Amino acid sequence: MAGQNLFTMKIRFLLVVAGLAVFLLYLYLFVPFNGLIETVRKINPFYFFLAFCALLASVALSSLAWKQLLSLLSVRASFLKAFQYVWVEIFVDLVIPGEPVSGEVSRIYLMSKDTGGNYGNVVASAVGQRVAVTSVTVVGLLASIVYFASVYKPPLLVLGFASAILLGDVFVIVLLFYLATRKGATHKLADWLFALLTRVSRGHWKLEQTKERVMKILDIFHEGISVLRVRRKSLVLPLLLIVLSWLSEMSISVLVFLSLGSAGTAISLSAIIIVYCIAGAIQYLPIGIIPGEVGLTEIIMTTLFTLLGSPQFIGIFAVATVLIRSLTFWVRLLISGFVVQLTGIKNLLPSQTPQPQTPNTSSK
Repeated sequence: MAGQNLFTMKIRFLLVVAGLAVFLLYLYLFVPFNGLIETVRKINPFYFFLAFCALLASVALSSLAWKQLLSLLSVRASFLKAFQYVWVEIFVDLVIPGEPVSGEVSRIYLMSKDTGGNYGNVVASAVGQRVAVTSVTVVGLLASIVYFASVYKPPLLVLGFASAILLGDVFVIVLLFYLATRKGATHKLADWLFALLTRVSRGHWKLEQTKERVMKILDIFHEGISVLRVRRKSLVLPLLLIVLSWLSEMSISVLVFLSLGSAGTAISLSAIIIVYCIAGAIQYLPIGIIPGEVGLTEIIMTTLFTLLGSPQFIGIFAVATVLIRSLTFWVRLLISGFVVQLTGIKNLLPSQTPQPQTPNTSSK
């Protein structure tokens, strides 16, 4: 098993190297190197340090928002635990390509394990946070698209791409909200999945007890969602924290462009938001085989910056992309990997699933 894991890690490393090689080939073919070194020399370290601080702030604010949602559902969790498990989620999302759900499941599992099998309410907090984050993204992307389209004349390809991402986010919100508020639909979906598993295994898998536990967890999940819907005034603080977290993460790109001095004014704020939202969505598409979609994301970001800015600044946009990705991928990977080592890899592996407990979720 250890040899297989080592082989898998080697494959992922080689895929990352291949992705970087493709990006370097893209730079060689399309980016003029005249003035590129001069642009790198003029990087203001103060703004780049602020971008790093914004990265940490975005994770901290997201963790604090999750802790607040957990508290509303009577799940006692410390900020440090929430902060730790959000970093674990980030690590899993970065190292497992095309599997955005895996990171979410990891933090849910770890927090549930810490809180005595409180799966239903922990899932409710994570789903509520996901809906809120996606909603903020939709609002930011929609406002940016409308503004940019009215002031500038963006290429139809970029406009269509951004609109497709927007529609995808809206679909996710509608689907999650529907499943969260329709208990019958969720149970029917679970029944269908277990029937499918039974059919595939030809009856060899004994799933009756597992199905019973899942149904209990779903009941607690819907109770938790009901509590969140009733205690709407209490959601103001976590929603504010989620908005601040989104702004902090988006400001990484803005601060990187500011670090490039006068060259950083080559693109508008609305264009930066559009590229930020699209780049984030690309890494959540279940189509990639390279961790973090290294190479593909850099090429798309540089191309979009160029299309929304000006072709004459493609060198600046390439430098900005490399700096942004150094923070949003490589620095995140290093920090989250360190946190995973502290957490212990054994804690990430499910052992015996405890029976879900039904906490008191009545409104106070």
